[in-house]
Amino acid sequence: MSLTRRHLLGLGGMAAAASVLGVGACSRAAPAAAEAAPTRRFDIMRSDAEWKQRLTPAQYAVLRQQATERAGSSPLDREKRRGTFHCAGCALPLFSSATKFESGTGWPSFWQPLKDAVGEQRDTLFGMVRVEIHCRRCGGHLGHVFNDGPRPTGLRYCMNGAAMTFEPSAAADANDSGERWRVPV
Repeated sequence: MSLTRRHLLGLGGMAAAASVLGVGACSRAAPAAAEAAPTRRFDIMRSDAEWKQRLTPAQYAVLRQQATERAGSSPLDREKRRGTFHCAGCALPLFSSATKFESGTGWPSFWQPLKDAVGEQRDTLFGMVRVEIHCRRCGGHLGHVFNDGPRPTGLRYCMNGAAMTFEPSAAADANDSGERWRVPV
């Protein structure tokens, strides 16, 4: 039997239908697979409904659904005052402004978290191998860490501003212009 244009179009149509049905089957199976995944335990555990009630939609999307905010959209990327960056989910202090630097990425970046503030987990989403950073206390997704940061650590903790809040230092005087020494990239 020779392959005609009609046969080729028919095979293409069947392949397209199979892919649509396959995608639908996969999307229905995904929630079941997620439910079967082991739940990580953290000091603060809340139901999904409780998180939705406590967080803004942007905070919920980032902290609980591992979303990424649009680059340049967070005012915390431009925050230059002295102070501490906290988890928006549980208020745990995460980063000191002394470790913040301008990475040029559009997200708040730090070269080191505070002691015992964050946890790490391998992230293979989107076909890449990355290291996800989450809040040690509530498990909220904060961002990722990369090996292209400044000294002294060489790390760049690229965080979502929606996942954090900022508390200015009480020691900063009223005339503090926000200018201070910054680690060059």
